[in-house]
Amino acid sequence: MMRVSQGKKWALRCSAMGLTALLSACGGGGDGAGIFDGPQTDLGNKPAATPAPSTAVVAQKCSVNNPYRFDDTPFSTSGTLNDEKAWLKDNMNKNYLWYKDMPTVNAATPAFSNESQVFGSLSAYFQALKTPTLTASGAKTDKFSFMQITREWNGLFDSGKVLDYGIQWHYTGDAPPLAIRVAYVEPKSPAALAGIVRGDVLKSVDGVVGDATVSGLSALLYPRNSATHQFIFDRAGSVQPVSMAAADITISPVPSDQIKIFDVAGKKTGYLLFNSHISTAEQPLINAVQRFKDNNVSELILDLRYNGGGYLYIASELAYMIAGPTATQNKVFERLQYNDKRPVDTANGVMPFFNATDKNQFLPTLNLKRVYILASGNTCSASESIINSLRGIDIDVQIIGNTTCGKPYGFMGKSNCGISYFPMEFKGVNDKGTGDFADGFAPQCSANDDFSKALGDSSEGLLAAAMYRQANPNLCKPAAAMAYSGTARIGQGASQGLVIKPEMQNNKYWTAR
Repeated sequence: MMRVSQGKKWALRCSAMGLTALLSACGGGGDGAGIFDGPQTDLGNKPAATPAPSTAVVAQKCSVNNPYRFDDTPFSTSGTLNDEKAWLKDNMNKNYLWYKDMPTVNAATPAFSNESQVFGSLSAYFQALKTPTLTASGAKTDKFSFMQITREWNGLFDSGKVLDYGIQWHYTGDAPPLAIRVAYVEPKSPAALAGIVRGDVLKSVDGVVGDATVSGLSALLYPRNSATHQFIFDRAGSVQPVSMAAADITISPVPSDQIKIFDVAGKKTGYLLFNSHISTAEQPLINAVQRFKDNNVSELILDLRYNGGGYLYIASELAYMIAGPTATQNKVFERLQYNDKRPVDTANGVMPFFNATDKNQFLPTLNLKRVYILASGNTCSASESIINSLRGIDIDVQIIGNTTCGKPYGFMGKSNCGISYFPMEFKGVNDKGTGDFADGFAPQCSANDDFSKALGDSSEGLLAAAMYRQANPNLCKPAAAMAYSGTARIGQGASQGLVIKPEMQNNKYWTAR
């Protein structure tokens, strides 16, 4: 399907992994540093019937204590925190996928009413309104709805810019003490320039260690300013002191040094690390696929282990480039199913497999019948849409690694008074009408993230397991062959922890994803 420019960024699917099993969202933010999204208090209220619609709700009527109130267009008018809460409740009533299951919440509760902490109060109210229902496995149905300061959200998804060290931290443990190590270092970031590498184990920051409070660690690992901090790392038993300050960096969603071609069982096999579905990923993905095509690649290993999602149009384009025109002809990438208050949206409710960019640049294709995807619990949302959509057109998707996060939901989002709200608004299904993966996609072959090896190294755990599967169809690498070397490894259980991405540094209180 050729497209003309028509505002393609109309749907997003994303997530972030967070400190311990406490955390989740696609973004966050707040009035101060640290991880806090207000108390997630059980108010003892049962879900009510369909909430009565709010009356006299005015958008952009903002508390004079809201520091972001002038960021939106049109400019705001003066109001109160109650006005902002009324708008939030009205928006949830209209757009929230599970609006029928929203609890009855007293908006005047003190936790929601602190005028000196506008974001925190609104965040607490937002959390309290989310459905308390559970999935079949007992997980929360809504682990994903979130809030974000609008200017920070726009900056990340439009340009990939964020203030950070450039480290994706890997956490093991549900509560302090936490084992923390480096999973990924952003090229040209302060961390890269300081010589920090994947696998380094964090021992302390300014003397604070892993048994400190979650909020205390967050303030140091996810800075809100460019102050210098003193880090101590352990690298295979060798102490590595590093002095480092955060800087404005640009995320590389498709690192150029992680586009590789291997020979596996006599077949040219492309390897591609893809970290985030932000708009700046589009051209690098096109370039990578064109390189694979020019080199007659016939197999693909797509590394999505740290990809929490983002814009669906990026996922659609990549899926098209993998499958090609024949497999995708007259097929749907994803249908969006909204709540029963919203009529079927014929313009935006169906996303095709896009074969061109908004600038009408036609996409190269590999025309593959099979793809190997490296996955983890961090593989979420738009990344899972790639899996689901390809399976919906009978492409053989082989998942290597661990079960994905389980998020068949997405959002458009709205900003009010400089704060963007992202309640889940739709469920996505593929061309066959399948989209029931709230508990994630299970792997065909289990394998663990191997921090003793660099990403893209053919001996690294997940990549080696995918290559073994390719060379030995329908077989998985024996567990005995999956032992990892390197004294810096925290132990086998470390691979089951969570990775926090630097662009999600302002997450407040993730809840298990």
